[in-house]
Amino acid sequence: MRSRNPVFSRRGFSRDNGYAGFNTAPQAGGPAVGTQQGNPYAQPSGNPYAQNPYAQQDLQYAAPPQAPATTGRMTIDDVVLRTGSTLGVLIVTAALAWTLLPVDDANINRSYGFGIGAALIGMVLAFVQSFKRKASPALILSYAAFEGVFLGVVSNIVDDRIASGAAMQAVIGTMAVFAGVLVAYKAGWIRVNRRFYGFVMAAALGFVLLMAVNLLFAVFGGGDGLGFRSGPLGIVFGVIGILLGACFLALDFKQVEDGIAYGAPREEAWLAAFGLTLTLVWIYMEFLRLIAILNSND
Repeated sequence: MRSRNPVFSRRGFSRDNGYAGFNTAPQAGGPAVGTQQGNPYAQPSGNPYAQNPYAQQDLQYAAPPQAPATTGRMTIDDVVLRTGSTLGVLIVTAALAWTLLPVDDANINRSYGFGIGAALIGMVLAFVQSFKRKASPALILSYAAFEGVFLGVVSNIVDDRIASGAAMQAVIGTMAVFAGVLVAYKAGWIRVNRRFYGFVMAAALGFVLLMAVNLLFAVFGGGDGLGFRSGPLGIVFGVIGILLGACFLALDFKQVEDGIAYGAPREEAWLAAFGLTLTLVWIYMEFLRLIAILNSND
């Protein structure tokens, strides 16, 4: 398991199965210029984009590579636009599911069935996209649409039957985490390096394994399994899940920053949008679960 995002773990912005920024770059000053080893998008020497803009400078003052000022290269505007489009589709389908799939006593089983079906389809689409060599906007937007249906149904159930206003609270919490991590990352308070990456991956692997074991006990033993998703332990693991999501956001920001710096193709912005959407869905679901646990304990 390399990342919470199958996009960034399988391929992301690196062609050599490594994590962009961690392969050959020194910890200070970014990837060493004067070499193309750290740039997965380096072109042959005949390409003007592969030339080193710092060739006349001393390497000890090397700066991170700059994306060439030309069309066809990913920019932050591209990432924002694609992410906004993907999240927009997710939000619209979630709102439609909330409205058209009621969760009253007469319809909850049917609505829940639609939600679970949409979640399974969304999962399949996510895995298909994660193993493709190129971004497919149709697959990514389709994933967002089906994931939105699932989130709309689940959010409506929690909001209607467990904690009124839970969905809005989870949205606000997700937005707060996103903004907080972005500010901390840009301010340099979060340093995404090899040690950070290894710690997050180890923590995520342990978290996922524990949740899988808990699910197995719940399925075959009944009840809440080992109690990792209910009661005091559920609250603790809910907070851990949110913190892990925040760490994955920092990894996502690093991947996007590296992709822009290395001059990734514009279509890579769809992969960035897909990965960020996956992480935001993770954080939202952990918030929703935590709110439900807190209210069920009242």
